[in-house]
Amino acid sequence: MRMNPYLFFKGDCEAAFKHYQKVLGGKITAMLPHAGTPAEASVPAEWRNKIIHACLEADDFTLMASDAPPGHQSDTKGFSVSINVDKPADAERIFAGLSEGGTVTLKLDETFFAQRFGMLVDRFGTPWMVNCAKPT
Repeated sequence: MRMNPYLFFKGDCEAAFKHYQKVLGGKITAMLPHAGTPAEASVPAEWRNKIIHACLEADDFTLMASDAPPGHQSDTKGFSVSINVDKPADAERIFAGLSEGGTVTLKLDETFFAQRFGMLVDRFGTPWMVNCAKPT
C-alpha cells in the first residue's frame, strides 16, 4: 500500500506546484486544467484554466493536488505534509524554501528527537513539517 497526500488549493495550484518543484526537486508529471475535460462545464468560465489534477514526483514521494472550485473550498487544517530528510542542510534548504512568504509555526531547530525539526504553513496555505532525524 502507498499513501499520497492530495491537496486542494483556492486557485493557485499551478503556482504552488511550480514552487514545490523548485524547492523539493522532482518532476511535475501532470498539470491538467479543467478546460478540455468533462468537468469544464461544471466550473465558471474564469475557472476553466485552473487545475483539475496535478502530480509532482520526487524520489519516492508523490504529491497530488487540484484547485477546488468556488463553493467547494475550505481552509486546510487538521494535518501537515511531513518531509523527512537525511541531512540537516537539506532540512534547512527545504524549510527556507517552503517558508518563503509563509508563516513559521515552529522554528527549524535541533530537538530531543531530531537534528532539525520545524513546522510552517506555506504561502499557499499548506501546513508542512520538516524533519531530519538523529542518527540511530
